Amino acid sequence: MKVTEKDVDYVADLASLELTADERVRMLHDLNSILGYIDRLNELNTDKVEPMTQISDRYGTDESRPISERFGHAVRDDVRFGLRESLPHEVAVKNAPETDGTFFEVPKVIEKETPFE
Repeated sequence: MKVTEKDVDYVADLASLELTADERVRMLHDLNSILGYIDRLNELNTDKVEPMTQISDRYGTDESRPISERFGHAVRDDVRFGLRESLPHEVAVKNAPETDGTFFEVPKVIEKETPFE
């Protein structure tokens, strides 16, 4: 599938983005580049590749070394990796500008006819 200028215009309109002509050209190029790369990945034979999962909240095993040595200079030693607790549902809903008490309420934005139909 190739992204067209019409697709970029449609998505920008749905997202309420005001893109300049240069930004639209760059977006068209970038999206087609991403899809092209995905097509290349889809050509790979992964039949013998085992599925992988990440079940640990740590990214390294040798904890005797500082984090910056294990992950490179861009990582600060005072930053802890790991899973963080989510915001409790009641607090999130309480802080929402619009809610029915259970879900967030947002304005409907996809009311336009799509070019894909």
